[in-house]
Amino acid sequence: MQLDDADRRLLRRLQAAPGLPVGELAEQAGMTPATCSRRLDRLTRAGVIRGQRARIDWAALGYTVLVSLRFTLDKTEPRAFDEFLAAAREVPEVLEIQTFLGRVDVRLSVIARDMVHYQEVYRTRILTLPHIADIEALMHVATIKTAETLPI
Repeated sequence: MQLDDADRRLLRRLQAAPGLPVGELAEQAGMTPATCSRRLDRLTRAGVIRGQRARIDWAALGYTVLVSLRFTLDKTEPRAFDEFLAAAREVPEVLEIQTFLGRVDVRLSVIARDMVHYQEVYRTRILTLPHIADIEALMHVATIKTAETLPI
C-alpha cells in the first residue's frame, strides 16, 4: 500500500498515542475527524493497522523474572516444530514465541513472579515440551531499547 504524507502523519500520531480519541488524533494530524476516521478505516482494511492494545507492566503485577529460552529441536521427527509450538502455546507464562533459521530453532520469552516460580515453570512446563534437543537460557537483566514505532 502506498502511503501519502497525511497517512504518515496520522500513523506517527497513532503510534505515539494509540489511545487518543479520533477528534484529537485528527487535530494533531492536521485533518478533520471525518477524514481521519476514513483514513483509519482504509489503513485498517489494508492491514496496515492491525489493532490497538494495552501495554502491561508485568513487574507491576509481581512478575519480576523474564527469561529468554532458545531451543534447538530434534528435527529427526517430521512434526517436531508443529508439536513443540502447539505445546508451547499452552504454557501461560510464555509471552512470546519466535522461530528462526539457523542453530536456534525457537525462542520463548517466559515470565515468572520470582526464581522459585520460574524453576517450577521450567521443570513442570518447559522441560516437558516435546522434541527438545538443546536449551539455552538467557536471564533478562535490563531493557535498553524497545522500538515500538516505525520511523515513517
